[in-house]
Amino acid sequence: QVQMVESGGGLVQAGDSLRLSCAGSAFYIRRYSVGWFRQAPGKEREFVATISWLSNRIYYADSAKGRFTISRDNAKNAVYLQMDSLKPEDTAVYYCAVDVQPGRWIDHPTHLGDFGSWGQGTQVTVSS
Repeated sequence: QVQMVESGGGLVQAGDSLRLSCAGSAFYIRRYSVGWFRQAPGKEREFVATISWLSNRIYYADSAKGRFTISRDNAKNAVYLQMDSLKPEDTAVYYCAVDVQPGRWIDHPTHLGDFGSWGQGTQVTVSS
């Protein structure tokens, strides 16, 4: 099955850091922009950060700017999300997904439908 596989979530305290990983399963992601998203209980899924296939373009949601860093290693078929200074409001299930069009970059992603091959997600819980 073609999908992304996330890992690295856990239970941490406010101010701690986590590094999430995301890898393509059964396909290569090197030609695709990849995004990280999150969904808190009772809320809609939202964008966190996206990175272009050459890593030369990056977008962060306001909630992630200055605290989260997205990166990728195409040789390892993986994308990462380094999360520092975590807050209780960062508690959510974190997902990654690829742009459905290879080689495309969306400056300010707003439509979840532009991304596909969603993974099962990884839970991040930040206690106060």
